[in-house]
Amino acid sequence: MLDLVLAGGTVVDGTGAPGYRGDVGVSGETIAAIGDLGRAEARRVIDVTGLVVAPGFVDPHTHAEGALLTDPQHAMGLRQGITTELLGIDGMSYAPLSPANYRLYRRWLAGLLGDPPEDLDMSSVTAFRQHYHRKVAVNTAYLVPFATVRLEVLGFRDAPLRGAELETARRLVCEGLEQGAVGFSTGSKYYPGPWGETAELIALAEPVAAAGAVYMCEPRRALLERAHGGDGVAEALEVARRTGVRLHFAHYRTAPETAGRIDTIMRLIDPAKAEGLDVTFDIYPYPAGSTIAVSYLPGWAQEGGPDAILRRLADPGDRRKIADAVEHDASVPLADLVCSYVGKDTSLEGMALTDLAARTGCSLGEALCDVLLSEALQVGHVAAPPRSVALWRQVSRDCMELLARPDYMVCSDITPAGSMPHPRSFGAFPRFLGRLRREFGGLSVEAMVHRMTDRTARRFGLTRRGRIERGWFADLAVFDADRVIDTATYDDPRRFPAGIPYVVVNGQVAVDQERVTGVLAGQAVP
Repeated sequence: MLDLVLAGGTVVDGTGAPGYRGDVGVSGETIAAIGDLGRAEARRVIDVTGLVVAPGFVDPHTHAEGALLTDPQHAMGLRQGITTELLGIDGMSYAPLSPANYRLYRRWLAGLLGDPPEDLDMSSVTAFRQHYHRKVAVNTAYLVPFATVRLEVLGFRDAPLRGAELETARRLVCEGLEQGAVGFSTGSKYYPGPWGETAELIALAEPVAAAGAVYMCEPRRALLERAHGGDGVAEALEVARRTGVRLHFAHYRTAPETAGRIDTIMRLIDPAKAEGLDVTFDIYPYPAGSTIAVSYLPGWAQEGGPDAILRRLADPGDRRKIADAVEHDASVPLADLVCSYVGKDTSLEGMALTDLAARTGCSLGEALCDVLLSEALQVGHVAAPPRSVALWRQVSRDCMELLARPDYMVCSDITPAGSMPHPRSFGAFPRFLGRLRREFGGLSVEAMVHRMTDRTARRFGLTRRGRIERGWFADLAVFDADRVIDTATYDDPRRFPAGIPYVVVNGQVAVDQERVTGVLAGQAVP
């Protein structure tokens, strides 16, 4: 007897092949049968006539590790059809860290990842994975984060990673891969990562390449003088060129300043691919991003970690220097920042930094320093979208054009903390699958599903996930191709999508008629 049959739907198997009418039968955790199952006995049959049955979506870029520990149901991901999420992204997360370093980095990351319990064992990738295995609603995979490794080896300080310390860092990366990590990651401005140099990344990417794993890079934007070629993209390509590691660029797309000029952002990358470098990308469908406010501070102000940062913010002279540095950093969009998460005074959530500055008559840099000090660094920010609708639409067209390439896949970049998170946390996958696919065309339902499932699972080596195939894990998303759509907006972001009535994780129904069921069937994979 089958445990579950999804009957009468159009099966889109994840490979990009044309969909076909068929039933999908589940037994235990796996797909047991595909075809005409009208005569099969089953404990539950769900009629999905007129709907698409696809593999559960695989999200290569989320920052959900903190939220999953405090809200394991994780409706924001499940309701999008996401059944597997990668963690340890942008070079920052909780493992491998000693208890003291975990508590320290937990504070620095709080504006992005929230407040997981203080007493968790994060001393290894094995320990990290145990916190999520069969304890949360989605499957999780992990990448060993560079800044985390650097913190564990050198502390929160600007010092070179060489000699014995570099060997210790290499050992931590190797152990993480042996313990189930699917790759290694670096980020743009997330300390202590930016204190590293390209040579360090090359040394740490060597065991990643040897393991056949992936180096995921959010191109560096801080301390560019330490990067090969003075550029984050050039640095990542050099790491791949020198080590042969498989390279993946995180959320790589045009921005308002490069809208309509895909050739500009691919200027260095496409020639490198022509040389033979193995490069892929992920993308979310919005024109502006979100991050942790403390990451905007200059490198010298980060030295020593949270307590030292707070002392500098409280010192009038240092505060002025920090404010000046931030105001002169072209990569920090101060005028567009809106508080998405504030640890204490939640009334500030949704308030623009310009409003905070006007309230006290100070500069934007000073306003940022003030809120970081008053909130003990626990501040997340969303960048407001461009005022020009035409510009926003061009970025959306660019996203669809990029996604049509054979090397792109869909991500959400979930940043869940606060009452005003980025709308991508609730809407990225259905926005691509519904709104943009129908509005701009260029990709069939089958092609879009492929970029949300099998392409990602194969890239990161996830075993028997990402396809509807007999014997594979029963991670499934059921959606209405004509109705699926995102409803989350920048001014009302915590809104679930429509048109995804059922989601199955490891054979258990996790979303039933657009309602989460409370099932926590996720596994630590691969």
